[in-house]
Amino acid sequence: MSDTISEATLSEFDRDTSVRQREPGVHDTDLSQGWAIGHALNGGYLLATLGRALGETLPHPDPFTITAHYLSATTHGPAVIRSEVVRTGRTLSTGTAGLFQTGADGREVERIRVLASYGDLDTVTGDVRTSAEPPAMPPPGQCFSARDNPAGPDAGPEMGKRLDLRLDPATCGWAVGAPSGRGEMRAWLGLADARDPDPMSLLMAVDALPPTAFEMGLSGWVPTVELTVHVRARPAPGLLRVSVTTVNLAGGFLEEDVEVWDSADRLVAQSRQLARAKVG
Repeated sequence: MSDTISEATLSEFDRDTSVRQREPGVHDTDLSQGWAIGHALNGGYLLATLGRALGETLPHPDPFTITAHYLSATTHGPAVIRSEVVRTGRTLSTGTAGLFQTGADGREVERIRVLASYGDLDTVTGDVRTSAEPPAMPPPGQCFSARDNPAGPDAGPEMGKRLDLRLDPATCGWAVGAPSGRGEMRAWLGLADARDPDPMSLLMAVDALPPTAFEMGLSGWVPTVELTVHVRARPAPGLLRVSVTTVNLAGGFLEEDVEVWDSADRLVAQSRQLARAKVG
């Protein structure tokens, strides 16, 4: 983060994902408790923080594809990100990064390992040929927000307070004890302070909704094992539409396929993750 920019002028997301270069390829960061889901921090928030460090290490500014393997649960507090340039080309540059924290025994523990290719989204042409369509959803005012939670607006995870999340009523029966049994979750999504989306916030957005496992009748923490994100375009201002689907839960693992659409009806990000689910 540039020293010429006052932290007071930044959104909460920008402050909480900021990194400070200690030396080339090494960044320090202070991970915020505000993005916790239970005792651990959200995988999308952590990926966005790693994404910032890679953006300062690689010659290209924007993530095009980024894959993270989550090795152990990450908690709030100090962390170090070590990045390395693997290859630099005219259109794309590729690098790796690892996020490390000091364990209880004083030893450094790697929490996340990332491999990513970066480019410049401003050079992406407008030639789009797709059969994909934005998810059909009620308008935001007819969707469920934290204010509609029967247990109260502050009953959800800490991360929920950082989001403007409005769930499609057809996919949140789990919240009132009546899950549909379908592996679907849809919502309008923005940041609570109304900061407009950008490529870094898309890395968080793909992992921001409640897990599809809830609507399949399961409960409890659903930790991410691996997450791959493709950023397809720089999003337009306004709320995003996020659609998550799961078609296969087997052996205690499930996949989540995500599409993120911007206010201009463009598919701006896609992702797939493998996660563990508590069955039985």
